[in-house]
Amino acid sequence: MTEPSSFDAGPEGRDAQLSPSERRRLRFRNIPIRVVLPNLVTLLALSMGLTAIRYATEGKFDTAVTAVIAAAVLDGLDGRIARALKGTSRFGAELDSLADFVDFGVAPALLLYLWSLHEIKGLGWFAALVFAIACALRLARFNVTVDEPGRPAWHSDFFVGMPAPAGAVAVLLPLYLNLSVAELPGSKALVPLFIVYVLAIAFLMASRIPHFSGKRIGRIPREYVILVLFCVGVTALLLAIYPMETLVLASLAYLAAIPFGVKRYKELERQEAEKAAEKARPA
Repeated sequence: MTEPSSFDAGPEGRDAQLSPSERRRLRFRNIPIRVVLPNLVTLLALSMGLTAIRYATEGKFDTAVTAVIAAAVLDGLDGRIARALKGTSRFGAELDSLADFVDFGVAPALLLYLWSLHEIKGLGWFAALVFAIACALRLARFNVTVDEPGRPAWHSDFFVGMPAPAGAVAVLLPLYLNLSVAELPGSKALVPLFIVYVLAIAFLMASRIPHFSGKRIGRIPREYVILVLFCVGVTALLLAIYPMETLVLASLAYLAAIPFGVKRYKELERQEAEKAAEKARPA
């Protein structure tokens, strides 16, 4: 039996064989900006989530909503920036999960509680806690299944359960309605309905119901570039002029798309089962 080499000795064994100067060089080696930049975007998103909590405690719910939406936008950017710059790292993934829990679990729950759910203190706080817990479970499940081996390629087109950013945006629908031209009151009489809605969104996050992921939206066919730019510009204008009304429509559209995502997932699952049956069939 041969003796273990320095590469088989583990991190502690390898560090012990290095000189003090070599250990210092490794400790203080430069980190590429392409690795740092996505983490800065994640920290900015975390700051937006904490800022939303601050404005909610001050009763400035419109500003708090804007901060949550900004956090969702930044959350969508940090991963894409990391992949584009080839700056993904385990540290960045863990930081992103922690930031997501604050931005999309804690912040929306506190916003809703401070806005209206506190009118029924026990049940209102229960709904806020359930939503935050569902967000934590959703993020933990994503972390342990993202690198699951043997998954079919088409699985990457779907999320298992409602993603945390979408859940945070959708769960604030009653608040959007209150701040929009509809002026839905946050009175005690309507709080039970709000609680049921919050619990329903929490269930969608913690469940295994498939949702379209949109991960493969990266390249736009040349003939659709002008149309996409036009739609993005119109959406940006609507968000600037009628922000709450636009968020109401976006939330309703996303919720309405869930059954179509489930149907498509089942179709692909059935096709995969048929292909597996054909392969297993004797010639």
